[in-house]
This record gives sequence, structure tokens and C-alpha cells, in this order.
Amino acid sequence: MADTTSSQPDGTSRPARQYRPSRGRRLGDAVIGVFIRAGLVPSSYLLTTRGRKTGRPRTNPVTVVEHDGRRWLVAPYGPVSWVHNARAAGRVTLRRRLDKRDYAVREVSPQEAGPVLKRYVGIATATRPYFQAAKHAPVEDFIAEADRHPVFELTPISGDR
Repeated sequence: MADTTSSQPDGTSRPARQYRPSRGRRLGDAVIGVFIRAGLVPSSYLLTTRGRKTGRPRTNPVTVVEHDGRRWLVAPYGPVSWVHNARAAGRVTLRRRLDKRDYAVREVSPQEAGPVLKRYVGIATATRPYFQAAKHAPVEDFIAEADRHPVFELTPISGDR
């Protein structure tokens, strides 16, 4: 609801919505999780991280981006809990249907994140309000706001199926 930035006069960006966790969002995540588990939501997976304080598994729905032959994990709502957990552990698990795989994660620089964020905004329509850069904005606009949306490169950990 609260705006975090102001629009540029050239019209290439807009105010970004601030993420606020709520019961409604948790309920929505649980519902979408059922559809993701069934493989009915394109590019979406259930991300599991190990809690950095509790050690318990934490699961969230995410959209994985394919770009330049690599897979990327984007945090559209900023450095939320799963981001802190992924940073601390250096690994995550993605699940969809019967497929479950572990990945090493590497957080990337804004220059590397920019093109991935632009692609992400093109496919993850529900999260667009959390970005200042508009869908058709130049990559430079996404690089400029990459510090607010962590991006991780996913590298499969061999031996997992």
C-alpha cells in the first residue's frame, strides 16, 4: 500500500508497492501451493529453505526464471525470510510435482540481475506492482533497482533427483 519511490518524468518507472505479510497472503500461498504441487502453474515451484535460526524447513511459492541457459531465483518482495535463509545456507530445494532438487545459490550483482529482473517482470505478472521499473522499461532501470530485489543463480547440486 505504501509507495517506496516516485515515478520518473519519462514514464519508464512508477511507484513500487511495499510487501506486507498477512494471514490472507499466507492463505493465498497455501492455495497456490496446491496448484504448484500439481504442476498447474507455469514456471512456479515450491521453494524450501532451512530456517537460519530454528533449523526448520520453510516453504514458499516462487517463480523460477530461465535466462541465457541458466536458472534464476528472484525475490520480488525484497529481502524477506526465505532470502535470508538462502543466503545463510547457500542452498535451497525446489519442488514441483514429483520432481525435487537441491540447488546451490549464488547472489548476483545488479548488472547481472538487471536482465533477469526484466525477464521476471515479463512472466510474473502478480508481482509487477512491487517493481518501480515498468515491464517494457530498459534493462538499466532494472539494474537501478536490483538492490531491492535479490537475484540468485541456481546451480544443481549433483547426485540429487
